[in-house]
Amino acid sequence: MTLTLIPPEISPLFAGVMVFCSFLTSALTAAMGLGGGTALLAIMGLGMPVSSLMPVHGMVQLGSNFSRTLIQRVHVVWPLVLWFLLGSAVGIAVGAPVAAVIPDSIARIALGLFILWSVLRKRGEQKPLSRPLFIIGGAVSSLGTMIVGATGPMVAGLISSQGLKRQPLIATHATCMVLQHGLKILAFGLMGFAWASWLPVLAAMIISGALGTWLGTRVLDNVPERLFRILFRITMILLSAQLLWQGVRGWLQ
Repeated sequence: MTLTLIPPEISPLFAGVMVFCSFLTSALTAAMGLGGGTALLAIMGLGMPVSSLMPVHGMVQLGSNFSRTLIQRVHVVWPLVLWFLLGSAVGIAVGAPVAAVIPDSIARIALGLFILWSVLRKRGEQKPLSRPLFIIGGAVSSLGTMIVGATGPMVAGLISSQGLKRQPLIATHATCMVLQHGLKILAFGLMGFAWASWLPVLAAMIISGALGTWLGTRVLDNVPERLFRILFRITMILLSAQLLWQGVRGWLQ
């Protein structure tokens, strides 16, 4: 049997672009907490068939977030992860059939509005962990990831509502995304996606993503907390604006 390094669906040049961009976007996410997954999804969508885009992107994001979890594991807030996992299991279980009937444009608009609300809402005193909030947030974001793929900004907004500082925020976000992408990959596997031809490219993207995570973490450790908060809010607003624009444009077409 001949070993195929590049899947027939993409060109060797585009495979190289994907590996390089996995490094860059992983570094961005490790330093800023989010943005890399959405950027990588947009890049991959330029040269990949839609049928392969969501599962392959999910596998790459699983690897990227797993390396970030390992590097930043001492900062993970595990109670938040537990309740998020319970909701994610429900969201993934119902996500496949529901995703087939929810228009992509509506899902993008809903996600964009949620991100804006989480960033711009007035924050009062810090409240104790709301278990129902994280269960519902896990379910809704996991449902969304089956439709639009990159729901990292929504999960980041959910976690940031707890007022975490930069390292716990990014480490907890990465761990939640590992669980969510892992469940999504399992769902796509059960739905019959053929992973074999993508394994060499996936391995290269995951390795380059781990290197990017290492670089981005070094940057994060040296960013002042106030500057991080400002850049985090700006990034969240830009990503929500992109989702809203894509949703409205798709709705009007």
